[in-house]
Amino acid sequence: MAATLLIALGTGMIAAAAGLSMGLGAFIAGLLLAETEYRRAIEVTIDPFKSLLIGVFFLTVGMGVNPAQLAAHPFAILGIAIGLFAAKSLLIFGLARFFRLTKATALETAIMLGPGGEFAFVLLNGAVAAKLLEQEPASLVLAGVSLTMVALPLLARFARAMTLKLAVPVILPDEAKVPPPDDHSARAIVVGGGRVGQLVGSMLEEHGKPYIVIDSDASLIAAQRRAGRPAFYGDATKPDFLRLCGIDEATALIVTIDNQRAVDATVLAARTLQPHLVIVARARDADHARHLYKIGVNDAVPETIEASLQLSEAALIGLGVPMGFVIASVHERRDGFRAQLKPADASAPALPRDARSRRL
Repeated sequence: MAATLLIALGTGMIAAAAGLSMGLGAFIAGLLLAETEYRRAIEVTIDPFKSLLIGVFFLTVGMGVNPAQLAAHPFAILGIAIGLFAAKSLLIFGLARFFRLTKATALETAIMLGPGGEFAFVLLNGAVAAKLLEQEPASLVLAGVSLTMVALPLLARFARAMTLKLAVPVILPDEAKVPPPDDHSARAIVVGGGRVGQLVGSMLEEHGKPYIVIDSDASLIAAQRRAGRPAFYGDATKPDFLRLCGIDEATALIVTIDNQRAVDATVLAARTLQPHLVIVARARDADHARHLYKIGVNDAVPETIEASLQLSEAALIGLGVPMGFVIASVHERRDGFRAQLKPADASAPALPRDARSRRL
């Protein structure tokens, strides 16, 4: 945290020395820090203060606006807001279509990103401080940008309605239309029907553990059902669908998908519904694993660490080290990594190896 503050203050002071605003320098520092491996730790640290700091920022911006000037030029402000929104929306829609997004997705993206952002305030305040822009026109532009931001909730509803009208209806295969079983028996729920989810399901079958697979990819579900596996179509990030799948009676939730946002949303939804459920989740890297422990998983499995352990195991066995020693060493390293990644105040305790097998 101290290093983060030092970078932000240092960048702000450098920007001020160069004739720019300290706010612009701090903004640049934020962009730089967002690309580092420490971004999640920084997010967690500043999260309790984020709302307060945003409020202070907007309060500071508002103090630079003259209400009398705004009341005297309502049509100018409205014109600025409409012009800004139209220009940004058209540009974003064109770029989205250029990158081959569907028309519905491109339209929704353009509408949602059409309003102005906080960076406009930083630029305008910097321009006024540098005497590049007079206070009166800057106040009008600030008001226009603010108006687009205030209208964002209404624009979001409009964007969703337009997307639903333009979206091509999804035609599900017959296999994907089968609803989850309503007996709500005690079984594990595997989220993800890809290669990782298929392997997890095969291991559960091999050890006689009942389970179901859920995925939002209809083609994967259809293929799984044709192979005779208990797979069902749906969105695991939705609490209602998790209830439909029997989350209240589930023995475990195993999240195997590789979409980081979807993993987080699924874990949060499941942990809210079932505080004592065993949750094992796939993590992209060590930082993601730490985040998953904080939001309540019992075990997080980072892809990079597991790949390294398997490579080491294969190499050692190939070099003639007895398999028993290699397996014991791999387990020891895995437990060591887990202890390093799991914070002391994590909400869900990691289960011992034998306890994990008993709960399943």
